[in-house]
Amino acid sequence: MTGTAGRDEEHAAESADEVRRLRRERRIAAYRRADRVLARPGFLGTLRERLALLDGAGDLYDLDESVDIYGTGVVEALEEKVAGLLGKEAAAFFPTGTMAQQVALRCWAGRTGNTTVALHALAHPEVHERKAFSEVSGLRPVRVTGEPRLPTAAEVRDFEEPFGALMLELPLRDAGFVLPSFDELTEVVDAARERDAVVHFDGARLWETTVHFGRPLEEIAGLADSVYVSFYKSLDGYGGAALAGPRTLVEEARTWRHRYGGLVFQQFPTALSALAGLERELPRLPGYVHHARVVAAALREGFAAAGVPWARVHPGQPHTHEFQVWLPYDADVLAEAAVRQAEETGTLLFANAWDRGGPDLAFTEVYVLADGLAWTADDVAAAVTDFAGRLPEAGGRG
Repeated sequence: MTGTAGRDEEHAAESADEVRRLRRERRIAAYRRADRVLARPGFLGTLRERLALLDGAGDLYDLDESVDIYGTGVVEALEEKVAGLLGKEAAAFFPTGTMAQQVALRCWAGRTGNTTVALHALAHPEVHERKAFSEVSGLRPVRVTGEPRLPTAAEVRDFEEPFGALMLELPLRDAGFVLPSFDELTEVVDAARERDAVVHFDGARLWETTVHFGRPLEEIAGLADSVYVSFYKSLDGYGGAALAGPRTLVEEARTWRHRYGGLVFQQFPTALSALAGLERELPRLPGYVHHARVVAAALREGFAAAGVPWARVHPGQPHTHEFQVWLPYDADVLAEAAVRQAEETGTLLFANAWDRGGPDLAFTEVYVLADGLAWTADDVAAAVTDFAGRLPEAGGRG
């Protein structure tokens, strides 16, 4: 597009980006000042607050040991601990999950002789990684389904072309942090194996799935040939990830980690923060999941009592301590109401951004962490009443 119309469109896009930037800054400022929140994730804290995560690190690892160099020492200790928790022969530390999964599936492709990876249309590599599988790693992703749930055994068994690996994101974040039942998951894995495919779990948030599955981590991870886990999404670490699986696969993955630029000279702060997360946050996750169900029910009942014409908590009973809330309003209207509630009352009910799900329809993600445990169902209902009172009566843009 050229001429005045083109320049106007560019200016409008720049203006919209600026509005989004300013709104995000205002939302984060309101979050930091709020007295009451459902979750206070560490990554939004100050440098001083984040450094405090390492207070007491001497209880997690001998700080008089030599510092790590290219993955030795405390990094090796972290890898050994993760492998034990997941019931795998070995684990390798990676700076990012994006790298860990590309390396894992590249290694599996070499073993199976098939570079095709079957996954969900909403899987993280398809939505958030700029086509990294195909652009960087020579892999060919194919979508088993786009439905807002995990693939079924029938879909895997009847998929129209061969694939070397099936990748399953547990939970499936962009569909609402959803999980299948354990029996359904087992059937999906079996269907992939019938096709001589390996199974890889994108387990960034696998730590929080034990309540829904009713199984220990080792049994859940044991269904897959390899598993990736994150150290910051549920465990509140500084970053980093691990790939766990057969020892031979992990050893090859270390080679590719080096080639991808992931063999970092020293990583002790991140490794120590991961050990802290495994020691302190991992045991708390089941409690967060159980209380998320209390919060979700109170939100649903609160919006019904407030007379909001249509509202949905998805899933109705959260599978993890994270879930979605959908409301029949424009995202900007909801974002403004959330920020004003925090600024005026000190209570931030909805701390995350609102995304458009359609005309006059938007959703946000709700997390329940340690701060949320102090909220009773009545507290949630009162906050919903106040929030709903800040919305236009008939929904829409107002």
